[in-house]
Amino acid sequence: MRIRQASAEDACAACSVIRRSITELCHADHGGDEVYLGKWLSNKTVENVTRWIRQSHVVVAEEAGTLLGVAAMTDTGKIILNYVSPHARFQGVSKALVQWLEARTRTLGLTECVLEATQTALPFYESLGYVKSPRTYLLPLIASPATGLRKSLGPPEA
Repeated sequence: MRIRQASAEDACAACSVIRRSITELCHADHGGDEVYLGKWLSNKTVENVTRWIRQSHVVVAEEAGTLLGVAAMTDTGKIILNYVSPHARFQGVSKALVQWLEARTRTLGLTECVLEATQTALPFYESLGYVKSPRTYLLPLIASPATGLRKSLGPPEA
């Protein structure tokens, strides 16, 4: 498996990974509710993924030319995406993507990563050392409970 910076040519495959991951792996969050799922998927378009690739730190995991996962963060160290293809679940893809983003955060001179975790993803992030913030709130697009998390990364790289 190789982790690399995403390019605009990855947008279609990355969008497919994101949409399949949400639909098939995040059932604890959407409960199969088609209206709710439609809201969550509404901004997961090839056009938006292309824009995210151009505006954020978006990385992909690939093996033998197939995208296994996609993750993204802002210049402030906020992880905004981390999705894995259903067939690649529990193979270390998400962990490798997060580790890449954490390393990138350090090179940006930052000392922590923050994110909003869904109920599905919360145990995963806690296993990587992310700590809950004192509040849980509803995500704006889908009104789903999210928990703010942060992880101290130590001093930035010189």
